[in-house]
Amino acid sequence: MNARRDFLKLAGGLVVAFHIPFDAAAGQPPIAKGAATATPEVNAWVVVKPDDSIVIRIARSEMGQGTLTGLAQLVAEELDADWSKVTTEYPSPGQNLARKRVWGSFSTGGSRGVRESHDYVRKGGAIARTMLVQAAADAWRVPASECVASSSVITHKPSGRTVSYGKVADAAAKLTPPTDVPLKDPKDWKLAGKRLARLDTVDKTTGAQIYGMDIRMPGMLNAAIKDCPVFGGTVKHFDAAAIDKRPGIKKVFKLGDSAVVVVADTWWRAKSALDALPIEWDKGPNAHLSQKDIQATLKAALDAPEAVVGNANGDAKAAIKASARKIEAVYSFPWLNHATMETMNATALWTPERCEVWTPTQNGEAALAATAEAAGLPAAKCDVYKMHLGGGFGRRGATHDWVTQAVKIAREMPGTPVKLIWSREEDMLHGRYHPITQCKLTAGLDAKGNVTALHMRIAGQSILASLGSTLKDGKDPVVFQGLNAPGPEASIGYSFPHLLVDHAMRNPPVPAGFWRGVNLNQNTIYLECFMDEIAHATKQDPLAFRRKLMADHPKHLAVLNAVAEKAGWGKPAPKGVYRGLAQTMGFGSYVAACAEVSVDRKTGKVKILRIIAATDPGYAVNPQQIEAQVEGSFVYGLSAALYGECTLKDGQMEQQNFDTYRVLKLDEMPKVESIIMPSGGFWGGVGEPTIAVAAPAVLNAIFAATGKRVRDLPLKNHDLLKKA
Repeated sequence: MNARRDFLKLAGGLVVAFHIPFDAAAGQPPIAKGAATATPEVNAWVVVKPDDSIVIRIARSEMGQGTLTGLAQLVAEELDADWSKVTTEYPSPGQNLARKRVWGSFSTGGSRGVRESHDYVRKGGAIARTMLVQAAADAWRVPASECVASSSVITHKPSGRTVSYGKVADAAAKLTPPTDVPLKDPKDWKLAGKRLARLDTVDKTTGAQIYGMDIRMPGMLNAAIKDCPVFGGTVKHFDAAAIDKRPGIKKVFKLGDSAVVVVADTWWRAKSALDALPIEWDKGPNAHLSQKDIQATLKAALDAPEAVVGNANGDAKAAIKASARKIEAVYSFPWLNHATMETMNATALWTPERCEVWTPTQNGEAALAATAEAAGLPAAKCDVYKMHLGGGFGRRGATHDWVTQAVKIAREMPGTPVKLIWSREEDMLHGRYHPITQCKLTAGLDAKGNVTALHMRIAGQSILASLGSTLKDGKDPVVFQGLNAPGPEASIGYSFPHLLVDHAMRNPPVPAGFWRGVNLNQNTIYLECFMDEIAHATKQDPLAFRRKLMADHPKHLAVLNAVAEKAGWGKPAPKGVYRGLAQTMGFGSYVAACAEVSVDRKTGKVKILRIIAATDPGYAVNPQQIEAQVEGSFVYGLSAALYGECTLKDGQMEQQNFDTYRVLKLDEMPKVESIIMPSGGFWGGVGEPTIAVAAPAVLNAIFAATGKRVRDLPLKNHDLLKKA
């Protein structure tokens, strides 16, 4: 019995239980059963069946953000499809490789799912519609120009004859696709831009949705793994004889230099045996490395003479030196874990001739590359079948260490499917953590309190360096998100006569990775809280102060004005309620927030009452999903702000489960009011940008309430009743 699908309800003594059967073969997604080669395929994006049902293929991954529905809306819009007949499926990266990457990128991260594929997926729908219309026109022996498509039905206007897509799909599939089909003007959209219900909701609420951890196959074995908990450590010795006679145990072995694996008939037997296995670790060079060592290194880098420049104009250092007044502050941001509800997992089936993997991944092509390398086979002899993700947040994108492990384990058991599941502790100890940084901000002011210069020195990790990427001239551009010169991506929203933003890179032996919102998160805290500091230090209203510096940044200013107006900024707040502002631009979108908080005068406990958020993503494909993403991003961002922190002690992370790595609870969630204000002309993302304004808006509101500046997170480490 599958626990996730067994529901127990207790109400007034009434016990109601039901079980949804789970077919062993159902662990394979439809695409793995050959659905991608089903006919008639009108084109790579659209399959129309004789019963008029439509399958739209989506290459990007669904992990709760709504990409599946949003992209399907765009295809269906250009297809002029009957939305009630639309379903979706994933093509596999192996098929994409075989078909010369007809589906384009499989990468789903950086809020790029819609904004980087909208053009070609829309063309896929438009081309399919044109082919269906042409097939109908050919059958009627009339010009295609006399025919029109709407809601999966083609009508010959002069005669009134009609035919459904399903009746002409086979003929359409035989036509040569047109090369140049115009796309609709967004003002003419009928499906895109509308608040349509998500396509994956029902299966998730009934338990029918299959996740990677749900996979079952005939003869499948299960694997548990334990890697050295100390970064850089290895396995010194283990005593397999102590557990190999336990019921269900099939194999106990070392994987690579640093991990031990137990394979058994059930995962619980594998994990229980692994927990009982005596393992002696060689903790390596980081055995005594702790948080204070890292913090000292970063602090020293704040004043290091060498740093890589990310954005500059004028001569900030000279202007600050000559200024009438100087304001300075140091902020810091901790390591954070992705902490996805579904831990890392993959099922692999390896033979000397072929390797297949079933796994939740944010990048099917990267997962395929990891599979091929670990399998020792050409990519053409491998494939990966993507599953819906039980959370991704960046962890399942750039690195696929769990896929590599699963394939190597499967090679030990040729011809047998093996499912690897990481325990929660394994997942927490071997993440790809949000980078740790510190930032020193120094502003020069004239005699009237106007900012003449700003210097932001960032000290800390580079994600790209941690991933082994090549840096041009030692610069990681990701470090400067939200602080770039004016442009289409992550640009700063203020103009200063003199500006210097630089980075002193320091990379501790803790692997960094892309964490939802990436470096926009801390950079927005650093800048927006410091802007608030300057405003209060010069006795200026925080909104008015910002507006003076935003004249050349109208889109930044528009979202800031929108939240301020809706919050009633400038008017008295209810007694005991205090407000804070923040704005930024990242992942192609402009966002702002106004937070309202109260602070208990006896306990110092913060209550976040309301957050008003404004988003300009250029185009809004599904406003309902955007609102959901804004709300979800605040859950994630506020969890980090209030509680999120991973700390290093003796070379390993101290936080190993949710008892020490808390997330926001339902009664702590504020009311969220979203303002969606698409201005057109560009395509921005919505899954990540609003995370960045959650924490600084709240921190600025806390200052308004208490007069105390919180410059390092999480808030749980601070006593707000204690004087600064």
